[in-house]
Amino acid sequence: MKYIIYTLGCKVNQYETQAIEALLVSRGHKPCREGEIADAVIVNTCAVTAEAGRKSRQAIHRLKEENPGAVAAVLGCYSQLSPDAVQKLGADIVYGTADRLKLVDAVEKAASTGEGERTLDKPFERRVFEELPAGAVSGHTRALLKIQDGCVNFCSYCIIPYTRGRVRSLPIQAAVQQAAELDKKGYRELVITGIEIASYGVDLPGKPGLADVVSAIAEAAPHMRLRLGSIEPSVITEEFCKKIAACGSVCRHFHLSLQSGCDATLKAMNRKYDTARFYEAMQLLRRYFPDCGMTCDVIVGFPGETERHQEETLAFLKKAQFSDAHIFPYSRRPGTPADKMDGQTDRATKAKRSKQARAVVAETRTAFLESMIGKTLPVLFETQEGECWQGHSDNYLVVRAEGENLRGAVHNVRINEVSEGILVGNVI
Repeated sequence: MKYIIYTLGCKVNQYETQAIEALLVSRGHKPCREGEIADAVIVNTCAVTAEAGRKSRQAIHRLKEENPGAVAAVLGCYSQLSPDAVQKLGADIVYGTADRLKLVDAVEKAASTGEGERTLDKPFERRVFEELPAGAVSGHTRALLKIQDGCVNFCSYCIIPYTRGRVRSLPIQAAVQQAAELDKKGYRELVITGIEIASYGVDLPGKPGLADVVSAIAEAAPHMRLRLGSIEPSVITEEFCKKIAACGSVCRHFHLSLQSGCDATLKAMNRKYDTARFYEAMQLLRRYFPDCGMTCDVIVGFPGETERHQEETLAFLKKAQFSDAHIFPYSRRPGTPADKMDGQTDRATKAKRSKQARAVVAETRTAFLESMIGKTLPVLFETQEGECWQGHSDNYLVVRAEGENLRGAVHNVRINEVSEGILVGNVI
């Protein structure tokens, strides 16, 4: 059976996709080559915003149209939230946010018998972490390890707790075993991911924390550098920083969930910190990880957000000096408290505020890039263009250098210049 898998959304979705693909390949199925018609198309969807839902629908429609007669299987947050809409698009198999390995059985059955299936999760009844094989998305040089699922923060704009359910964590011993296997396979970077990894371990005996599992993974996989997925500032304490810095292999890049630089807006979002606590977390990380890249997500145009609130966010972005940021206009999501709030912001205002925030981040990103000139960065090389190789530094900057057969290895690169947002240097 020839298949196509299309993934939308976060690194957790990428992780779950590679697990499904690994099972397909182990059963003798093959990915479609360019121009071939697939026997099965699988779409792993996202529902974090209304736009993500639109893109999920668009992908399902396009892949069905391009692969007439193929079995269409859809899973993920969007199909969990809107299964009827997915079925109306012609999906033969509709899964939610669980039982991903059984999805392969369902695809094989539908391909041979034409019989479809609809299996949704009951997120708030689920208590067990669904363990999937760790590995890499096809063609990628870094591997992914999912250590946590679910979220109980209930931010007022977010639907994910309703699609993913309560916090479930991968036991440390299982995480250690999977990391060690990936280390032996030759991967040199491991992305530790989850829906909300700051809450890791709250459901496990003894309540081990994120720093505990990271330390254990570092010891079990000595040849890999470790990159943390998105984390909440609440987990970043002096003790946390000391412990993960002592590992010696944690990348100097941290993606923190900011969402707004205005305390009034953070409160309306039901975030569990203010800008002072967020900035304290940044300063701690910068003390223990000099020259670390700091990125974030920002939502502009949240209900009730005024021009003064926007100015506070812009001022905080300047103060924080992020190396990059994802700026999103607020997207209404039915089923969340924010959708019913007064003071919904119009599209033009959200577009204007997005542009303003991106302009500030462009300045701070340029300053961070230029501060790397003359320094030496460890780079995992991934792709080749002509005589040049390109990859990511440990502080998550794109670096280009000339060399032979650098793919999949980490090399130290002395940075000479910045060219169109990319660092250029020489391999030492």
